[in-house]
Parts: sequence; structure tokens; C-alpha cells
Amino acid sequence: MAGIGDTLIATPFLHELRANFPDATIDVLAMWAGSRDLLESNPHVSRVFQKNLMKCGKLEALRFLWSLRREHYQLSINTHPQSRIHYRLAAFIAGAQVRISHEYECFNWLDRWLVTGTLAQDYSRHSIENNFDVLPLIGAKQKLPTHEMEFYLTPAEERFADDFLAKHQLSGQKILGIHVGSGGTKNLPLKRWPLKNHAGLVRQLNKERPDIRVLLFGGPEEAKDHQVVLAQASPDLTLEAKTKNLRETAALMRRCSSFLSVDTALMHIAAAVKVPNQIVIEAPTLNVTNWPYGNNFTLVKNPAVNGRGLDFYRYDGGDIKGTREELIACMESVKVADVFAAVTKLI
Repeated sequence: MAGIGDTLIATPFLHELRANFPDATIDVLAMWAGSRDLLESNPHVSRVFQKNLMKCGKLEALRFLWSLRREHYQLSINTHPQSRIHYRLAAFIAGAQVRISHEYECFNWLDRWLVTGTLAQDYSRHSIENNFDVLPLIGAKQKLPTHEMEFYLTPAEERFADDFLAKHQLSGQKILGIHVGSGGTKNLPLKRWPLKNHAGLVRQLNKERPDIRVLLFGGPEEAKDHQVVLAQASPDLTLEAKTKNLRETAALMRRCSSFLSVDTALMHIAAAVKVPNQIVIEAPTLNVTNWPYGNNFTLVKNPAVNGRGLDFYRYDGGDIKGTREELIACMESVKVADVFAAVTKLI
């Protein structure tokens, strides 16, 4: 029930569950429609229930979670990193006999009462590895020799991406995908690289590297920001990647020569679909637990963070530490010239 990126991070664990329990019913409860879209066609999942419990009223949320009791679940797992107590409360109301969660800094007596078993989290290892620590608690073990974040696209979605490239004369071109956004909960929008910097980067690329086409990725929440960038860009070299859903977005991202973002759901999708030359701007939320998994990437270092992400943000249910002004200044410390150099070195 955490973010879309966290859902993708959970897919290797889902595969291990299926490998250990081939005949089990394995259902997923997701908060976001994008998480549901991501898990469509996943052969290791039986069903996906999706409900945005943040937007519906408390009574509607309670009715929905109570309705899951008819499934008589034996086991419920809150995958890493679901730190807020609400995730454990949801598992409790859904009524599984065994309820497992990692322990976080924000844990109190009520968190422990809501679950039947806990295990320590480890900030020195990826969330995928933290999830595998659950397996011995349920009589399972790692059976797969290798692990990848898994996004199963359909032939129709692959055709959409090819048709998009052909329509916009992008087939065979060098394409840089850019995501200007980030998560919108808590104060996570403050980890975005400034929009003026994105616009400046695109202007410089259009001028100095006209061999690179720029595709702007994101959902409806980024539409206004895209218009700001497009208004300052060359219309022949920069366009918006308009897609119907996250699955079409992933298919189109797979065709990119490079992808630029901070740590967002699209960063994890870029890693999952193996976009070459992935570039990540260091934000205060980036740490070992949420690096792009299984894909080589270039980190554009943030001098204000300098590898100290855990000083700014931990899985304690809280905001990024710092005032609005401090966090804006933090992301402004990453200069356009540094990102331009990273892009042009790789493409």
C-alpha cells in the first residue's frame, strides 16, 4: 500500500513467494491505480485489490478492509518500506491470522499489537533484500538464482510504443527521457530538481545537442510543468510523452537511450525496463535501500546531500527533514552544467 516505486520493489519478493508456494492464492492490496497497473499481467499474483484509502472516507475505508475478511487470509505481509502505522492497521482490519512487518523508528506499542511478527530493517541493504528477510519467518527460502524488478508488458503496449516513435519520427533517434516530478505526499515534492533547471537543461540540449530528442514523462500532475518546459524548448526536439497509463509509459521508456530523474517511481521503472545510461540526481531521500536495482546508473551528486540521505529522510513516517527553504536550496545546489555534462557524456 505504499508508493508505486515500492510496489515495483516488491515484485522480486512476490516471485519468491510464488516459487515457494506455487499453489497459493497471492493477492496484493494497492493504494494507487498506478500500482494496480504495474501488477497487471504479473503471473505471480492472483488478484490485485486497489483502493485509495487516503481519498475515501474513514467509514468507506473500514467497510472495504472489513470486506477482505471473507477471503480468510492466513498471512499478511507489509513489504519494506511501509513505515506508517496505517499499513499495519489495514492488515489488522483485513483479518489475516499472521501479520508480518519490519520494525521502523516510529514503532510503538500499538504497531507491535497490530502485527504478530516483526523483523529489523537494514539501511545498508536494498529494500528488495530487506523483503527477502521475511522468507525464513514463513518457512520459505530464496529459490531464484537472480532477481529483477518485474514489469510484464503486453504486445499491445509494446506496439503502442513503436507506433508513438514512428508517428513522431523518433525511431532510431537518440532519446533522453526526463521526469520532472516526484511523489506528492508529505513534503516529497521538495526533493524535485527545480523546474527552471529542467527548462534550462532542455534549452541547452536543444541548442548544443540537436541530435538528442527529449521526451517529458509524467502523469496529469506534471502537465503544467511540462508546458513550462515546452514553452522554452524547440518543438522539433522536445515533446511530451502522452500515454494512457503507467504501462504505456513503461513501454515508451524502454525505447529511450537515457533517462533522467530523482528517486521516483519512474526511476524504478527505468531500472526495471533496463533503460541504458540511466541518470539519477541525488535527492535527500536517496539511500542504499532505494537505489535503481539491477541497472547501471550514473549519480549526479548533490553537494548539499553528499551521500547523507539518511540524515534527511528515514522510514519513520515523517517528512524530509529541513524547512521548505532549506530543501529548495538543497536541490538548487545541483547545477544545470553538471547534469548536462552527465547526459552528454553518456549519449
